[in-house]
Amino acid sequence: MFGRDLSGANGHHRGVEAPPFDSVERWAWDYIRSTSLEAKLEPPPAPDRWETRPPVRRLTVPGRPPELRTVTKAPRSRGLVSDMGRARALHTFFHHELQAAELMAWALLAFPDAPAELRAGLLRIAVDEVRHMRLYAGQIERLGHRIGEFTVRDWFWDRVPSCADPVAFVSTMGLGLESANLDHAAVFAARFRAVGDEEGARVQEVVGADEVGHVRFGATWFVELAGSLTFEAWMASLPAPLSPMLMRGRPLHREARLRAGVPVAFVDQLEAWQPA
Repeated sequence: MFGRDLSGANGHHRGVEAPPFDSVERWAWDYIRSTSLEAKLEPPPAPDRWETRPPVRRLTVPGRPPELRTVTKAPRSRGLVSDMGRARALHTFFHHELQAAELMAWALLAFPDAPAELRAGLLRIAVDEVRHMRLYAGQIERLGHRIGEFTVRDWFWDRVPSCADPVAFVSTMGLGLESANLDHAAVFAARFRAVGDEEGARVQEVVGADEVGHVRFGATWFVELAGSLTFEAWMASLPAPLSPMLMRGRPLHREARLRAGVPVAFVDQLEAWQPA
C-alpha cells in the first residue's frame, strides 16, 4: 500500500497522529513520507474523502528515496552545451518539482482550517507538480542519464515549513518560488533552444505555462485571505529570511505574471526592488 513503508506500527510522526486510511490527508501524508522513487513519480490517485475535523499536522522532513543524494551546497553548473550539462539542470528542476509537490501536500496537512477550496486547489497543484516531474525524468533519460545520477538540495524544505499560516504559504510558493519559475522557465527554454535541444525547450515551456495557473491560484488566495495584493503586503507576509531577491529571475517574465493576475504595480516594484 502507498506509504506503508513509513507508517510504522503506531502511525505517528514525532507525536503527530497519522491520518486515517482512504482519506486525502493520508494520501498527502504518505506522499511526503514515502521513500520510494516510484511512489514519488507515480502515486495512486487521491481518494475522494476528506477528514471531517483534521488536526494540524506539520511534518518537518520528507521521505527521501535512496536514489536521491541530498547535499547542502549545489555543485557548480557546467553549462548546457553537453547532454550531461542539460541533464544536470533538468535533474535540479525535477527535484524542485518534487519538493513543490510535497510542500503542497504539506500545506494541506498543516492548515486544516483553511477554506476547503484552497486545500482542494493545493491537491490539484501537487498532482500537476508530479506530472512535471515525470516530464523532466523522461527528458533526463532521453539525454542518456537517470534520476539519482546527480545530487540534490532540499532547499525548499529548509524554508517553506516556517510559513505560519496560509497567507505566508501562498506568498512563498505561489507568489514567490512558482512566480520565479515563470522567469526561469522562459530563460532555460531559450538556452536549451540555443544549443539545439528543441524538445527540452518545449518541456520548459509546458511547465512554464502550467505555472501561470499556479501563480494565479496564489494571487487569488492572497486577495481572498489578506484583502488585497500589494507588493508591501506580500513582502511583509514572507517568512524571514526570505526576500524578493529569491522570488524573481532575470529577466522578469512580466507578461506571464500579468496573465497570472499579478497587478502591474506589483510587477513594477518587484522588478525594481533592491536589498537594503
